[in-house]
Amino acid sequence: MSIRKQLLQAAIKVGTVNKQLQRETMVGRLIAGNLPSYAPSHQTLNPKSPLMGRRIAFLGSSITAGAGALEDSFVDYLVATDGVIAIKEAVSGTTLAGNAPDSYVQRLYHRIPVTQPLDAFVCQLSTNDGRHDKAMGQVTGGQQCETTTLGAIETIVAYVQQHWAVPIVFFTCVRKHDANYGKLVQQLKVLQKKWHFTIIDLWQDPVVKAENRAQPLAMVDDAHPTRLGYRNIWTPIFRQQLTEVLRQSEA
Repeated sequence: MSIRKQLLQAAIKVGTVNKQLQRETMVGRLIAGNLPSYAPSHQTLNPKSPLMGRRIAFLGSSITAGAGALEDSFVDYLVATDGVIAIKEAVSGTTLAGNAPDSYVQRLYHRIPVTQPLDAFVCQLSTNDGRHDKAMGQVTGGQQCETTTLGAIETIVAYVQQHWAVPIVFFTCVRKHDANYGKLVQQLKVLQKKWHFTIIDLWQDPVVKAENRAQPLAMVDDAHPTRLGYRNIWTPIFRQQLTEVLRQSEA
């Protein structure tokens, strides 16, 4: 267990935080938004969920990991409430681009066995590439190498199509204004036309923004949800979108 998780769990056990502190400080939101009652283990399984028994791989960084929610994310809620059989391959701070052992591409190659049957594949559009000065690259007629962000996306899509031939979903992240990430989202949409994957676009989703305003404990900061946020806002979106993607793929 990480030191951060241990400290947060200890803080939760200490007691409640006043409402003003909850709203205005990261520590307050960390504690109040991550109460044990919000945990996946306290949720109810729906045996009639259309996602029951679906095998889905999730590749990403801190948002997929649940860095602001004691390492519980929407993936863990889909497992708890919908019976998804998940591979959660998520490492905080990692990038799509590059050949580092913890990059998206290398983790896909080495940590998700091709012998593992899948019904769908979900990938987070990392917000870390720009902060780590990774080259975005360009969309071309051919396939690029993973040293650029767009090249890594194409590499991932090609690999998944080759080994599993299942629906692929990319999701964008919620965060404050970031011109570089905004450009990456637009380029992802260009790649969508080439590779025909699905995008769950949370980056500028007005409904998500409105829900975050209405539920101040849903986010620790501009990017990372709490357990409450994953449970109330993120999981219903992924449940609906993944159900539709799988339905269409089998129609």
